[in-house]
Amino acid sequence: MEASRLALEAVFGTYADGPDVPGDTAPAHIRRALRTVGIPEAEIDAGLPGWCETFSDHYLRLLAAADTSHWQLAPHAAEAAGAVKHRALLTGNPPAVAHARMERLGLAELFPRGQGAFGCEREKRSDLFELARKRAGDWPPERTVAVGDTPLDVSSAHAAGCLCIGVATGSYGRGELASADAVIADLGELKETLAALG
Repeated sequence: MEASRLALEAVFGTYADGPDVPGDTAPAHIRRALRTVGIPEAEIDAGLPGWCETFSDHYLRLLAAADTSHWQLAPHAAEAAGAVKHRALLTGNPPAVAHARMERLGLAELFPRGQGAFGCEREKRSDLFELARKRAGDWPPERTVAVGDTPLDVSSAHAAGCLCIGVATGSYGRGELASADAVIADLGELKETLAALG
């Protein structure tokens, strides 16, 4: 991604690309990438906040001129999100990037600023749950249900003491998401599955 390359070169003076872990946070990915070129951990720690800010700036600038007409929501995404009363956006993307994407997809009103949790706020995905719950008025973990389409979404929710519904609309099928508390074919099944989980 061009924004990531520009931010890496500006903050760390180099470009690197590491192994991708679908569902992980942006800072975790950048740390893995920088390790492949031998950047010391202390230097990575010191530079990550600047990378997050610089990456977000570059991303928003590039997005403003980009044609995103090919972006598509997952089936039933808007209806499913709108039907959930207590919802929050939890993503590995930096806040500005995540909100910009929601705006382009027409979901911004469903996920207001000041709620949820984002990459660059916490590097470890499982740590995002506590932040999101605090912002929701200390919503209890046992009543928190993540909805995700990667194995890491499932494992991080469970590590945080939360439930998870796997959605088999992405790169992973039912078998790969089998450790979730429930797996659905698409978001059209979300409402009834949430009810079944209590």
